[in-house]
Amino acid sequence: MGNLHFRKEERLSRKKIIEELFEKGASRLFFPLKVLSLPHPDPNQIVHQVLITAPARNFKKAVDRNTVKRRIREGYRLNKTLIPTSPALCLAYIYIAKDILPSVTIHKSIRSSLQQLKNNEKKD
Repeated sequence: MGNLHFRKEERLSRKKIIEELFEKGASRLFFPLKVLSLPHPDPNQIVHQVLITAPARNFKKAVDRNTVKRRIREGYRLNKTLIPTSPALCLAYIYIAKDILPSVTIHKSIRSSLQQLKNNEKKD
C-alpha cells in the first residue's frame, strides 16, 4: 500500500522557501485548488514538502478553515504516491472556493494535480 503518512518533515514551514515558492513557483488551477510547485532548493532534501492554506478572507471561522485544510491534507496523504520521489518538490495547495466542498471533489483535484506533476516529470 505504501507510506501513507503525513509526517512533520513533509510540511513546508521555512519562510525563505515559502517566499521563493510564491515568487518563482509554477501555478496551476485545479478547482477548488490553486497549486504552486517548485523544485526544492535544497539538493539534500529527499521528501516533497507541502504547504496547505485556506484564506481567512473566504472562511471567517477557524473551524471552517481547519475543515478545509484537513480535507486537503487527507487527499494529499492518500495520493502522494502518484508523484515520483526524485527530485523533491515544494508544493502549495491554496483553497480558492468560497464554500466548503465535499472531500471527494477536493481529492479528485489533488489527484489530477499530482498526476499532472508526474506527467511533467516524464517530459523533462
